[in-house]
Amino acid sequence: MHAALCESYLESVAESTPGVHEATASYVTETVRVDHDSDLISAAELESVLTRTGYTAYRREEALGRTQEPTTPGSQSEPDAEAATSAPAESTGGTQRSREMTGIRKRRTDDMLEIRYIVGIVFGSFLLVPYVALLYPTYLAGVVDWGILSLYEEAFQRFDGTLILPLFFTVTGAVLYLAGMPLLRGAYISLRRRRASTHLLAALTVGAAFCYGTIAIFAGRNDIYYDLTVLVAALVMAAFFAEAMAKRQAMDRLTDLTISQVSTARLYDPSQGDQGHETQTPTADDDATDTRSVSVEDLSPDDRVLVRAGERIPVDGTLTTGTCRVDEAVVTGESLPVTKTAGEEIVGGSVVLDNAAVVAVGEHPTSSIDRLTQVVWNLQSATHGLQRRADDLAALALPLVLVVAGAVAVATLLHGGGYTTATLATLLAIIVASPWALGFATPCSVAASIREAMAHGIIVFDETVFERLRSIDVVVFDKTGTLTTGEMRVLEADAPADLLQAAGVLEYRGAHPVAKAIADAFAGSGSVRSDGGTASPSGDDADGGAITGSETVTADSAVERIDEFAAHERGVSGLVDGNRVLVGHPELFAARGWDCPDSLEKRAAAARSAGQLPVLVGRNGRAEGIIVVGDEARAEWKETITALAATDIEVVVLTGDEGNAASSFAAHADVSHVFAGVPPDGKTAAIRRLCEENRVAMVGDGTNDAPALAACDLGISLGSGTALAADAADLAIVDDDLAGVERAFELARAARRRVYQNLVLAFGYNALVIPLAVMGVLNPLFTTIGVVGTAGLIAANSWRSLLSF
Repeated sequence: MHAALCESYLESVAESTPGVHEATASYVTETVRVDHDSDLISAAELESVLTRTGYTAYRREEALGRTQEPTTPGSQSEPDAEAATSAPAESTGGTQRSREMTGIRKRRTDDMLEIRYIVGIVFGSFLLVPYVALLYPTYLAGVVDWGILSLYEEAFQRFDGTLILPLFFTVTGAVLYLAGMPLLRGAYISLRRRRASTHLLAALTVGAAFCYGTIAIFAGRNDIYYDLTVLVAALVMAAFFAEAMAKRQAMDRLTDLTISQVSTARLYDPSQGDQGHETQTPTADDDATDTRSVSVEDLSPDDRVLVRAGERIPVDGTLTTGTCRVDEAVVTGESLPVTKTAGEEIVGGSVVLDNAAVVAVGEHPTSSIDRLTQVVWNLQSATHGLQRRADDLAALALPLVLVVAGAVAVATLLHGGGYTTATLATLLAIIVASPWALGFATPCSVAASIREAMAHGIIVFDETVFERLRSIDVVVFDKTGTLTTGEMRVLEADAPADLLQAAGVLEYRGAHPVAKAIADAFAGSGSVRSDGGTASPSGDDADGGAITGSETVTADSAVERIDEFAAHERGVSGLVDGNRVLVGHPELFAARGWDCPDSLEKRAAAARSAGQLPVLVGRNGRAEGIIVVGDEARAEWKETITALAATDIEVVVLTGDEGNAASSFAAHADVSHVFAGVPPDGKTAAIRRLCEENRVAMVGDGTNDAPALAACDLGISLGSGTALAADAADLAIVDDDLAGVERAFELARAARRRVYQNLVLAFGYNALVIPLAVMGVLNPLFTTIGVVGTAGLIAANSWRSLLSF
C-alpha cells in the first residue's frame, strides 16, 4: 500500500463486489480481511478483483482457525475448496461464508516496481546532464549579465536549440512513467476517494511542471520545467522507497523470534502394535510404524496424536493415558510446569517436558495459539497520525493552491494575456504554491525514526508508534519473562555438598525447568566433599569459603553412578553411591514418609510465601537440605521502573502467577498496582479497564500476552518473546533488554522534534520561490535550487541522528 488512503480505497473496491459482506484493510500490516459468500465469489476470484486495482493480492498460508456449523436442512452448498483451506467457515441461512486473511502488498516477486524506479532514475540522469548543459546557461543569462552567457543564449536561439526540446519531452515522459507511476497512482486514489493527500500535492506539482514544459516547447520557449518534473518525482518516490525499505528490514528482523504454531502432527495408530498397546503409556522409543505425519488441518475430533518429550502439542485435546508434565507458559503465562494425568484437558501450544503424551483431539481441532491469533486480528487497528497530519495539511493547502492558480489565470486574462499565456501562468502558480515537499518530508521522517529505533535494537512497525508513546501515562509490565528472565534458576541452597551434587545428577535426567535449574547448578560443576559440609549454587561453602579436599565429577560420568532412577509426580529419586536420594516438593517427602526437620519446613513455607519454589533434598529416609528455585528478576528492572516513574508514567505489574510471586515488585515504591493470578483472557479484560481512563502501553513476551498487547493503546514485545506477541505489538525490543522500554520513550521525543522540523522545512521551497515569482524573476534555475535545497535540508535533518550514532 502506498498510503493510509489505500485502506478505504481497497475496502470500497472489495465491498462493492457481489458476494462480499465486509472488508477491513490495514495500511500498517498491508492486509485486508474479507468476509464473503464463497457461493457467489471464490477466493481466487476475490484475489483477481483486488489485484486488478493495481496491487498484488494473495492469501496467507496459515489459517486463523476453522469452525464449522452444519448447514440448514436440505442445503447442498459447500464452501469453496480453496477458500476452506485457509479460513474458518460460518453457516448462515444455507450459505457458507468464508473469512479470508488476504494480504495486499507489493510482494518480493513484484519488485519490478523498484527496478522500474531505478531504470527511471538512470534514464532521468541522461536527461538532466544535457538538459543542464544546454538550458541552464540560458536561465543564468537572464539573471547574471555576463557577456559569455549572453553570447551562448544568442547562439542557442540562432541555431534553433529548441529543436532538441521535443527529445526532452519524450525522455521526461518515459521517466515519469517508470519512476513516478506510484506517485501518480496515489494521486489517482486521492481523487477517487475525494480526499487530499501529500501524494496529490506532489503529483500536482509534477503534472503542472510537465504540462508547463510541454506547452512551452510548442510555444517556442525554452523556460521548460522538465528538470523540476524529474526531481520532484524522483525525490518523493525515493522517500517512499526509503520508508518501505525501513519497514521491510524491521519486519525481516522478526524472523529471528520464536514461532509457536505447529503445522504437522504425529497421528497415533496403536492398532498396528501389540494387543493392548493403546492402554500403555507410549514412550519416545515407540515404533515409528505406530504413527504417521499429517497436517494439523487434516486432524478430526477424537484422533489420537503422539507428542514426545520436548515437542509442542499441536492442538487442544485430552490426555488419554499416563501422566506427563507440560510447560504452558507460552499460552497461560504460568512459569511452573503443570502435571497432567489421563482424562485432563491439555492446551495446544504447550510443550511436553517428560514422558510422551497421547492426546485425543478436541471437538474443534485448533490450538489455543490459533484462537489467540484470531483474537489478535480482531483487536488490531491503527491510526496513522503522522501521515494523516500531513494529509490534513495537504487538505488545507490544496484549496489555497487552486484559488491562487485561478486568481492568476483570471488576472492574466484581464490584463490582455492570451489563453496560452494564461495557461502557463496558472501552471506556474501551481508549481510555485504547491507544498510538494510534504510528500518527501513525511516518509523521510518515518524512515529515519524506524531506522534509528532499529539501531538501538527496537523494531517499530508503523509511524504512529512514536506519537502514541508520547501520550502514554500507564505502562503495564507482564511479570514472567519481562520483569523476570523467564528461566528457573537456583536462588539458594543449603545442604551437604555431596548431597547437592547427587541431587544435580538425578535432576540431570529430568526435563522440566526446575530439574534443569538444579542440574545446571550442581551436576558436574559441583564437588563431592568428604566432610559433609554444605555448598552454595556456585560450589562454595555456605559461608562463602571455597570447597577444598574434593573430587570433581562430570555430570555424564556421575549419571553412571545412579541406580533405580524413578521420576515421581513432584520429584525424582534413585540410588547414588549406595544411598537412597530423594529430591522434590515437601509434599513428596510427606507422601513417602520421609522425616523432615521443622527448620526445613519453615524455610520451605517462607520460600513459598516469597513466590519461590522450595525443593527438599534428602537421603536414606530423612530430608537434609533445601534448594530454593525461582524465576530471577532482571538486573535492570528497578532502574527501568524508576526512569519511567520520573517522567510521570504510572507503572502496573500483571502476572498469571499467585500474588506472593510478585511481592518483590509490589514492594517497589514506583509500582502503583500489582494484579496477580490473572489468566490470559483476564489480562485483556484488565487492560481494557485500564484503557477506559488512561493511555496504556503493555510490555509482554509470551503468546498469551498477544491479545492484551493488541488491546492496549500501544504494545511492546520483549525480544525473548514469541513471534505472535511481536506480531500483536506495535514495537519489539529484539535485544531482550528491559532498558529498551525507556529508550523507546526517549526516541519518541526525538522523533517528534524531527517531524515538526521537517514539516517546517517542507515549506522552505515555497518560501524561496514565491517571492521570486512575485518579483517576476522566477525561472527554472531557481526552482531547481529550491527543490534540491529543501530536499537536502529535510534529508540532513532526518538522518543526522543516525550519522552521529
